[in-house]
Amino acid sequence: MTQKERVDFVIKTLEDLYPEVPVPLDHKDAYTLLIAVLLSAQCTDARVNTITPLLFAKADTPQEMVKLSVEEIQDIIRPCGLSPMKSKGIYGLSRILLEKHDGKVPDNFPDLEELPAVGHKTASVVMSQAFGYAAFPVDTHIHRLMHRWNLSNGKSVEQTEKDAKRLFPEALWNKLHLQIIYYGRQFSPARGWDLEKDVITRTVGKKSLINEFYKKKLR
Repeated sequence: MTQKERVDFVIKTLEDLYPEVPVPLDHKDAYTLLIAVLLSAQCTDARVNTITPLLFAKADTPQEMVKLSVEEIQDIIRPCGLSPMKSKGIYGLSRILLEKHDGKVPDNFPDLEELPAVGHKTASVVMSQAFGYAAFPVDTHIHRLMHRWNLSNGKSVEQTEKDAKRLFPEALWNKLHLQIIYYGRQFSPARGWDLEKDVITRTVGKKSLINEFYKKKLR
């Protein structure tokens, strides 16, 4: 298979499996999405979706959030992990949104990435899912699968993002990054991976990974 044939196979398979891709994090606007994405660092989307209703019942706007103390925010979000850093980030970014952006989430990368606790991946998710800009946020699933599928060297998420943007048509980025996440969770997880159920890796994946899987199976 040529690289183009592998890419086309990935796109077609994902489209067949996931013609519709709901955004995994529950939110109602750009601000609540930003908070949910921030909370999702090293935490499952399912858990975030159980915590955000508790937080947003108290504060779902920057104006309301800064009325809470960092400690109050931390108490609510504790189950998501990294709560000291995340609570300071949520309070700090809410204050900056009020002071510099009229309480609105900015729709550009430089301003988003200047906010506390907001890195490039978080900014990419917000740009893609809240504002519809073409972006390719790379999470652990996408980083793992791009390597398994021999479409990136797996050295860094920055390189994986560059490779994804180079290989996949820009018009598909916003949907495709979600399709890959869903596929990774369902068919190609980091743990308990079964190549027999993973048709994409079985078809286009790195030969060394495929051979290693079958070697282990024979032991």
